[in-house]
Amino acid sequence: MTQYSIENDVIEDIAGGEFEREPVPQSKLKSWKSFLGMYAGEHAAGTEFVIGPLFLTTGVSAFDLLVGLLLGNFLAVLSWRFLTAEIAVKYRLTLYYHLEKICGKNLVTIYNLANGVLFCFLAGSMITVSATAVGIPFNMEMPKLTDTMPNGFTWIVIVLVIGAVISLIAAKGYDTVTKAANWMSPVIVLAFLACGIVALTQLGVNSFSDFWNIWGEGSEPFPGQIKYTFWHVVIWSWFANAAMHVGMSDLTVFRFAKKPRAAWTTAAGMYVGHYMAWIAAALLYAVYIKSPEAQAMLQAGEAPSVAPGPLAYNAIGVFGIIAVVLAGWTTANPTIYRAGLAFQAIIPKVSTFWVTILAGMVATLAGLFPAFAMKLLDFVALYGFILAPIGAVIAFEYFFGKQFGIQNFFAEKTGVKFNKAVFYAWILSAGVFYFISVQFDVFLSFLTLPAWLLCGVLFLIFSKVYQKKYIVN
Repeated sequence: MTQYSIENDVIEDIAGGEFEREPVPQSKLKSWKSFLGMYAGEHAAGTEFVIGPLFLTTGVSAFDLLVGLLLGNFLAVLSWRFLTAEIAVKYRLTLYYHLEKICGKNLVTIYNLANGVLFCFLAGSMITVSATAVGIPFNMEMPKLTDTMPNGFTWIVIVLVIGAVISLIAAKGYDTVTKAANWMSPVIVLAFLACGIVALTQLGVNSFSDFWNIWGEGSEPFPGQIKYTFWHVVIWSWFANAAMHVGMSDLTVFRFAKKPRAAWTTAAGMYVGHYMAWIAAALLYAVYIKSPEAQAMLQAGEAPSVAPGPLAYNAIGVFGIIAVVLAGWTTANPTIYRAGLAFQAIIPKVSTFWVTILAGMVATLAGLFPAFAMKLLDFVALYGFILAPIGAVIAFEYFFGKQFGIQNFFAEKTGVKFNKAVFYAWILSAGVFYFISVQFDVFLSFLTLPAWLLCGVLFLIFSKVYQKKYIVN
């Protein structure tokens, strides 16, 4: 997730800038162009090198993938525009301060812990991505799709070194990360485009029908994967960034917007990163699947490796290695920094430097285990599922709180440190639908929206009862 200048302002604010606990003033608002640059770069990053190939492993058809991604990404844009941005521009508060006003400081601490840990796991998967590129000159054995544990000493050393470097850079401050991202992002986008074009040539694609036939009517999923249909693709791509839009994390970003319509710029991220880049990365994997090595593995009932480094190297050589390293780096660095800030909210007496190092250590340990990257589709679904319901609390209070007769910003007005109405709504909604997913083998992304809606409704009901015990100032 590369970040541009506006994101630098945002992170500095969360870390203790002048707008951390007050609305952004009119003089600091930014034009839609700032958001366009940020989102175009943010969503063409390390995750895309893994997600595109993983779609192929699910046996998805051409129609389901190409049309499903069009619709799913559009639904994500609508969520940013009509939910996140509307509320962000109204109050102009960071997510954390907005939540504190509703939930109380102690409950926000629990949210920060969950957020920080999940950020570390995401950063760890991106360290894994970079390691697959760095390991090429060392003839390192690449992790297989079904691998969960480290596969050798070389892998461990490379991951530890990459993790240490990324953690130290992140700990030195976000300004360095942002400046580097400004020139890295165009390079990464160009690499995705080049990879896609080269892969089309390697696949012998001369017409749209040839392109369509790469996926055709679909196939059986690879060992250890589930079959994706049209609705799997639509719902998964809609909620791939659930924590950011329906989960309201990007309140922190869009509080700088002059108008809610600035959120239409998220389409740049969805259709450059989550469409072009995913498909380009899938094409790289389509080339690899035709190789004798991959065919031998499939015939043996094994899933071929999804290692971004070799895939990009096969297409565009050394530039591919550099692009994968940069993509993983620009995703892991700000993610580790964000995780450190979340942890710092829990242990405020520890300096930003050391909490970031702590987050980097957790991320590096996660990066040792290829499962976080090889199961990225599942992890992203879980990440959104856990954090999205908290966004429903903010959305339902904003849109329905007055009509339902509940007090907005209840914790702030009563001094409550732990709003039980929010906690029980979050735990019950997530718990019930996670149980349904496990017990009845339901695709988790299908349950993100029901969990979000249930959390919002329960919050209104519980708040109606809970708030009667307090006198609001």
